[in-house]
Amino acid sequence: MLDTIASLFPPDPDYPARTARLALYKKVQDGTLYDALPYEFQDERTASGEYIPLRQRRPSVRYPLARIVVDDSISLVFGDGHFPQIDTDDAALRAILIDITTECRLNAVMQEAALRGAVGSVAILVRVLKGRIFLKVLETTFLTPRWQADAPDTLETVIEKYKVPGATLAAMGYTIADLQAQYWFMRVWDNAAETWFQPWAVSSEEVPQIDADRTIRHGLGFVPIVWVRNLPGGPDGADGIDGACTFKPAIETAIEIDYQLSQAGRGLKYSSDPTLLIREPAGDTRELIRGGGNALVVTEQGDARLLEINGTAAAAVIEYVRALREMALEGVHGNRANADRVTAAQSGRALEMMNQGLIFLADNLRVSYGDAMLQIARMIIEASHLYPLITHNDPVPQMNRRARLRLQWPRWYPPDAQDRAADANTLAQLLDAHIISTETARRSVADLYSVQDLALEGERIAQEAH
Repeated sequence: MLDTIASLFPPDPDYPARTARLALYKKVQDGTLYDALPYEFQDERTASGEYIPLRQRRPSVRYPLARIVVDDSISLVFGDGHFPQIDTDDAALRAILIDITTECRLNAVMQEAALRGAVGSVAILVRVLKGRIFLKVLETTFLTPRWQADAPDTLETVIEKYKVPGATLAAMGYTIADLQAQYWFMRVWDNAAETWFQPWAVSSEEVPQIDADRTIRHGLGFVPIVWVRNLPGGPDGADGIDGACTFKPAIETAIEIDYQLSQAGRGLKYSSDPTLLIREPAGDTRELIRGGGNALVVTEQGDARLLEINGTAAAAVIEYVRALREMALEGVHGNRANADRVTAAQSGRALEMMNQGLIFLADNLRVSYGDAMLQIARMIIEASHLYPLITHNDPVPQMNRRARLRLQWPRWYPPDAQDRAADANTLAQLLDAHIISTETARRSVADLYSVQDLALEGERIAQEAH
């Protein structure tokens, strides 16, 4: 069924093949996949009386399975209480990074990046404006990255190129000769500048001309974009441009769910307003009005009855849809837990066991988007050596380039009082046996008690001890 719907969105030969694939996945995610189908679901026949197949109708019920899977996985990676802290042995650097990432709203940016990147990939643009760090999420449908030949993990250029109506460009301040024509819009990021080009007509063979007024020279020495492959197992292999789509294995099943629920809804409507069948000869030829207060009179040879749908069919559809949902969530490692079956409060470990599939998905996302966070932090450190940065209106000194960065991820689920007590006893025993250091013990529970600066917390403990 997906191939049938996808055929209604013919790919543009001027774009790479991945553009059509990402655009299709995006339609699935935002619920616009069926918009190209020509008929409403209740339309059974055309104006000429021809039957309309179901595959040409837009479902009246749309279960957002793809969006549910994406939202659940993101909530475990960057949701409240799950966002990681950038950590380093350099206490001064750690404090500065905390201030900068808080001011540039890194948490919200990473959530948006994970949401948009669920189709396969996403890009995050890092900008320095008046000494402040700004982050912007870019969809990759019309972006093409190129990596350095001798450093395959380092971007060489990122090219943005897509078609746009002339009227849109005129609204942006461009001088356009034909407002109805289609034009190419293009800009290129490299290690020295963000280069804009003058739009040119799609039908022409013009050579793109640089737009000097809009071009920005950043001089950072690296491409200020972080390219994120969503999940391992992308369509083009490990070295491809895009990662795997989060919800791709569930798309066909999600379409089946939408059509089954739409059919069940139509059946319930028919049951509420059944069709009247009269077998000739009829005894009364007046206009027929259905209702309990209007009796229908027929002759002894005639008959009248209501064509009703058995209510058990709707229940069977609901059971079928429930089974489909379970299989789809199992295929994408979604959250299959049913809150109605939880009869008592569960410990953090019990919740982890119950949602093992979802945790597997979130763990893979942690690798991709966690590495993106570290790349952003390294870009900020490099920028501090080229631009006078500020955070919270205070100047930022040049940061330590040689410091090693890592992420401290919190637990999947917050422990209850019993779990915390067990952790405290375990850490106390390990400290007494001189197996771990005090700093390691503090770091292991820092996320549980909202401790951001371990060094400052140690100073406070020392002060209270005296």
